[in-house]
Amino acid sequence: MIKKLLLIVIAAAAIGAFFHFNLHQLLTLDGLKGSMDQFDQYKAQSPLLVIGGFFLLYVVVTALSLPGAAILTLAAGALFGLVEGLLVASFASTVGATFAFLVSRYLLRDTIKQRFPERLDAIDAGVEKEGGFYLFTLRLVPVFPFFLINLLMGVTAIKSWTFYWVSQVGMLAGTFVFVNAGTQLAQIESLSGILSLDLILSFALLGVFPFIAKGILNVFKKRRVYKNYTKPKKFDRNMIVIGAGAGGLVTSYIAAAVKAKVTLIEAGEMGGDCLNYGCVPSKAVIKSAKIAEQIRNGEHYGLENATPQFSFKKVMARVHKVIADVAPHDSVERYTNLGVDVVKGYGKLLDPWTVEIKLNDGGTQTLTARTIVIATGARPFVPPLPGIEETGYVTSDTLWTKFAELEEAPKKLVVLGGGPIGCELAQSFARLGSSVTQIEMSERIMIKEDLEVSTFAHEALIESGVNILTSHQALRCEERDSKKFIVVKHNDTEIDIEYDELLCAVGRSARLKGYGLEELGIETNRTVVTNEYLETLYPNIFAAGDIVGPYQFTHVAAHQGWYAAVNGLFGNLKKFKVDYRVIPWTTFIDPEVARVGLNEQDAIDKGIDYEITRFEFEELDRAITDSATKGFIKVITPKGKDKILGVTVVSEHAGDLIAEFVLAMKHGLGLNKILGTIHSYPTWAEGNKYAAGEWKRAHAPEKVLNMLEKYHTWRRG
Repeated sequence: MIKKLLLIVIAAAAIGAFFHFNLHQLLTLDGLKGSMDQFDQYKAQSPLLVIGGFFLLYVVVTALSLPGAAILTLAAGALFGLVEGLLVASFASTVGATFAFLVSRYLLRDTIKQRFPERLDAIDAGVEKEGGFYLFTLRLVPVFPFFLINLLMGVTAIKSWTFYWVSQVGMLAGTFVFVNAGTQLAQIESLSGILSLDLILSFALLGVFPFIAKGILNVFKKRRVYKNYTKPKKFDRNMIVIGAGAGGLVTSYIAAAVKAKVTLIEAGEMGGDCLNYGCVPSKAVIKSAKIAEQIRNGEHYGLENATPQFSFKKVMARVHKVIADVAPHDSVERYTNLGVDVVKGYGKLLDPWTVEIKLNDGGTQTLTARTIVIATGARPFVPPLPGIEETGYVTSDTLWTKFAELEEAPKKLVVLGGGPIGCELAQSFARLGSSVTQIEMSERIMIKEDLEVSTFAHEALIESGVNILTSHQALRCEERDSKKFIVVKHNDTEIDIEYDELLCAVGRSARLKGYGLEELGIETNRTVVTNEYLETLYPNIFAAGDIVGPYQFTHVAAHQGWYAAVNGLFGNLKKFKVDYRVIPWTTFIDPEVARVGLNEQDAIDKGIDYEITRFEFEELDRAITDSATKGFIKVITPKGKDKILGVTVVSEHAGDLIAEFVLAMKHGLGLNKILGTIHSYPTWAEGNKYAAGEWKRAHAPEKVLNMLEKYHTWRRG
């Protein structure tokens, strides 16, 4: 801070001296003309000293964003001629601009990043990709004040060397015009005479040229990408979608809604992983497990504690009934009625416009489409532990079928993985009677959450009967005397853990194989590589959902499905970048953990000057009536402002409560707006309002309140 203040003082002193000694009067057209004879004499006596002094003066004027750079450029032409003057002015202006850029970065960037972290992150992402291109365009057009460009670019993350060389090249044309004009200084009446309307229009056209060149370059890129393929003259479909999970369903639905001819290809069950193996069955078993736990703890509700009586097989049967009840929402019949041509089979890309379908009922079908969307989802990742295939395991995909055959919950269940899926299932099956051991290699479960939240979840699972082993690395699986063991390492010691069933929940990997991606050269790096419009290497082939990332959530896949559909069908008119700014997620343990935006650790990592507002649910009337007071709302805001940067909710119904904060963040509404909104009483949603009230209480205007107190005292006489 002291160094920054010192730099500001030095700059302010230099600027003050510049005006105090009337140096700005010298850097006018009349001042330049009046001084030329004297400068010519100095140059004749000491040419190198004059060149060095002129160069230094130009650098200082530009670095401090002082008026007069245009006059100095004219002076360069008048003093040194066209060639020598162009060299001096070009390098001096660029060096000075770079100094201004660096000072702006040093003084302003951190402050602006703290105030507007999300906006600056978005700008930095764009600058990283095409910052040089846009800077070059701005430099070509003299309408944009160069000093302002220096300061604004300093706030971004553009590299210093990139700024320097792009500025050097970009300003060359404008510098040439002024230096050339300076060689005829006596004939110049005003600066406006140099930059005539025709010349400004010419520069403007020059500024447009990079965009034209970029468009032409894109055309050549497309030709190069497609050079080995022959594009059909006509297409069977406007769009083909491979995969009927959340991403594929939304994509095909939107395409049909705007009357495009679309085919949706799915070899397995409609609805994808979420309906058949993930969100729906897991939430069904979580509900049954929660009721069993409530029966055990009936005293919390004025009842007697009791051992729940149930058939595990019936619990699993209910899970499958729930899947069957939800399935019509995603069925072939429904989407056919919506106008989607649904084909059951495996789709594979033959070329950028052609898909071969191996039909489930035999035979093949080949279709062409102008646009293809890959939405094949992800599958559970199974770690390559020695012996795991021989001893057997289940995943979050396969456990529903296997466990449905069991009369009772597995006696000894090992859950490998401490992420959301592992935590949800570990707690549920522990509540349904399994002796559950959860193994996590990291130092804590739910590692993406704050330490406080992770600790809360850890305690909640232990209370449900889960034995959690963190900092334990799985080494291998073994079978001895008809018993199964997983061997783990902790503090350089190997430990054997016996199990009846092993559930692998260590993450999910994108389904990339077998769809023709490799043959077409479409880049994959754990996921399909796309740009911000979800385009792959081929601009007409898009990807959406878990196969893309960066979030493997059903609602994000649906979100991407909209962009894939709109960009795929109308991208020739207008394309939209996928908006990931406000993404909520929920872990459905009990109590639930929901989050949107930054958590405290994120704020620390980003260097944001933040503050925390908390509301404890033990203060909420509805939580008290439900005997569910464990949990809190934690809001991250900038210091002194009600803008919401992120929220974490830990409570019953947290996944529902977070929606109000998601809406507020999406539309730029602060905590004051939430506080001013009427919430029904007594509801869980009131917790959001009370959290906003806590922020307001902490930022009460004390001076105003003191004055009001005196006013009311006076009114009482």
